[in-house]
Amino acid sequence: MALDPQTMREPLEIKQQKRGDLVAESIKRLITEGNLLPGDRLPREVELQQMFGVSKSTIREALKSLEVQGLIKVSTGPSGGGMVVEVPLERTFQLMQNYLFFKEVSIDDIYTVRQLLEPELAAGAVPHLTEADFAALEHNMACCSPASHDRRELLRQRQADVDFHDILAAANPNSFLRFTCELVNEMIRQLIVFGNETPRREHEKFGTANVNIHRQITDAARAGDAQRVRELMQFHMQEARTYIKRMNGKLRGRLILDSDIADMQQRVRSQLGNGTAQKARRKPAAASEARKTPARRKGSEALAVDVGPNAATGVASKAAPRGVPKAVPKTVTKAASKTVSKAVSGASRKRAAAD
Repeated sequence: MALDPQTMREPLEIKQQKRGDLVAESIKRLITEGNLLPGDRLPREVELQQMFGVSKSTIREALKSLEVQGLIKVSTGPSGGGMVVEVPLERTFQLMQNYLFFKEVSIDDIYTVRQLLEPELAAGAVPHLTEADFAALEHNMACCSPASHDRRELLRQRQADVDFHDILAAANPNSFLRFTCELVNEMIRQLIVFGNETPRREHEKFGTANVNIHRQITDAARAGDAQRVRELMQFHMQEARTYIKRMNGKLRGRLILDSDIADMQQRVRSQLGNGTAQKARRKPAAASEARKTPARRKGSEALAVDVGPNAATGVASKAAPRGVPKAVPKTVTKAASKTVSKAVSGASRKRAAAD
């Protein structure tokens, strides 16, 4: 069958955004321009409907999109609606690992990054460690020593080895460095496995070496010797890389499921419940203040056994929720409403032209 050139059209490159996506983008602007912080509530659904001139289903679609991105949490009931939240580390890890799934990443790559970052992370944490932090470090070392003869317990101990580094990370005021190291630590928990053919004595040697170097790092940190901590951590990363190679550690390539996210969050909640997470993640006060409006300023180490990654406990923490603002500034809501209206009408015109 021949095509009539007279009836053929040039392909139109029209990207048609759904109304829900347009509203979601405008709510992001509302969060940014309204200086909303974790714990602040968005306007109620009915107010968002009036603001953007769209249906309830469109608003719910937009809120669901933002919730999936980790920017808000949606609750039901009379006092329900969207609340701004800090994007969970677990969700960020899921996105990063799913991205890396299609890349060539090796254990050597991971430990090259650790060798560069961990010494600076640990040294930077030294002036900020409290007695509660030292108690958590001591508790962690006690959990890892002596090396267990049970494979399930060995798994827990190897995961706890990584928790030691999370405790140090929580004390470092550099939020970007802390975030990067926590992501790498989670990769180690979730993705590095050892075959059952690895002799148990190798795991015991690795565990003993970890406890010994962790003891030296803790003692140097308590003495306030940041340079010594840096040197010890550098040695620790080199030694860990050597042990993992000798033990035939493998990087398990897989996509991270939502059920894995739930497991990570459960591990965090369990750790908080046990009182071993001693410190909330710090945010530089100046950066936090700069985002407020003037009015508001007033007011690895894992074994290939039949135990999932959530078998061990980790150390993490959550930022404390901020106060709830009385209202989003009207200038922000008007601007957001205009943006959506223009975008929706523009999309409608494009669809009409395409037809």
